[in-house]
Amino acid sequence: MPGPGKHRRPKQRPIARKLAFAGTGGAALALPLISATTAGAAVTQPAAAPAAKTVTLAAAKPAVEKAALPLSYSVTVGDTLSKIAAEHAVNGGWQALYEANRSAIGSNPSIIRPGLKLSIGAAAKAAAAKATGVTAAAAAVKPATTYANNLDGWIRQSLDIMARHGIPGSYNGIHRNVMRESSGNPMAINNWDSNAAAGIPSKGLLQVIDPTFRAYHVPGTSLDSYDPVANITAACNYAAARYGSIDNVNGAY
Repeated sequence: MPGPGKHRRPKQRPIARKLAFAGTGGAALALPLISATTAGAAVTQPAAAPAAKTVTLAAAKPAVEKAALPLSYSVTVGDTLSKIAAEHAVNGGWQALYEANRSAIGSNPSIIRPGLKLSIGAAAKAAAAKATGVTAAAAAVKPATTYANNLDGWIRQSLDIMARHGIPGSYNGIHRNVMRESSGNPMAINNWDSNAAAGIPSKGLLQVIDPTFRAYHVPGTSLDSYDPVANITAACNYAAARYGSIDNVNGAY
């Protein structure tokens, strides 16, 4: 017989089932066990979508700049302006290069001596632009030339036309011959010499026969052999072809 002692409460076995019975007056309700994940714990909200990453692209590297053109070039044997302009990519070609260096080169762009320093690149561009601007400005303000309607004006106008056509002659040479041939009368005509007898009398300030006038007529002047400017210019053109210049004529020609 066991000794007296406290009643021990029997240990309950761990509930292995998912249902526990709660008794109320002998009746039992089967209640489901509620897990902590559904009742005791807060409902887990879905994680917020991660913020979009901001990607910083590296700035594009600038294209490699072309090496700056040199400001000057020293001419070597065999060089030409067109060759230099092509090799150094001169804007405007050899014409712009010549304009930028006209004072150094001279009047003939085909002749450049070795050792000559030429401005190219930015210097040539600036010089060419300046030269073009100066020329344009001069042309814009240059008034039209006017000539007096007398012997002095006719000779001066003829000399300007002759200069454009490369015909030699001077004011004094023309004036001397005009005074001998016609005394300055543009309507003078010789009706007594051999030319007159042949039907081709000498006419005008410098007494030119019609065949000679037509053969040596200078474009841009009148086709009338009595016209003073046309007559002087044609006569000087003839004298240049036969005597080298009207200045070399001192008698009948």
